[in-house]
Amino acid sequence: MFKKLIAASTAKSPWIYHINTGSCNGCDIELVAVLTPRYDAERFGFKLAGTPRHADIVVVSGPITSQSKARLLRTLEQVPKPFCVVSLGSCPRSGNVFKGSYSVEGPLEKYVHVDVSVAGCTPKPEAVIEGLYTAAQILKEKRKAMAGKKEVAES
Repeated sequence: MFKKLIAASTAKSPWIYHINTGSCNGCDIELVAVLTPRYDAERFGFKLAGTPRHADIVVVSGPITSQSKARLLRTLEQVPKPFCVVSLGSCPRSGNVFKGSYSVEGPLEKYVHVDVSVAGCTPKPEAVIEGLYTAAQILKEKRKAMAGKKEVAES
């Protein structure tokens, strides 16, 4: 009974955990703007989580630097399964203007599966909301698939 209640309550309110892996803060500002009353992403149930242990969606901004790579991977290990990874802006995908720097370790996809990629330098708030909404839909499908696997295992 409690499992059904928890599943129903978490389905409509995905929590976001944001990781900055060396960005210029442009994408970070746009993500925060999405949560303000002007764009109000909370109307879709999105809230910032204070810890990765409470997160459903992990948003990564910035190129993956040598200093941030280990922290990123350690943080992603703490996120409960299933979860979605959203790359915010051009930097996590290609390195953008930081590409070729001695401290850039490569694209985010090299280390973790990216579910949604929000393009732009910096992406518009509307694109960020659309990316988060898409991630929420993917998360819902992942949860259904995981529940199906548990039912088969219990049989």
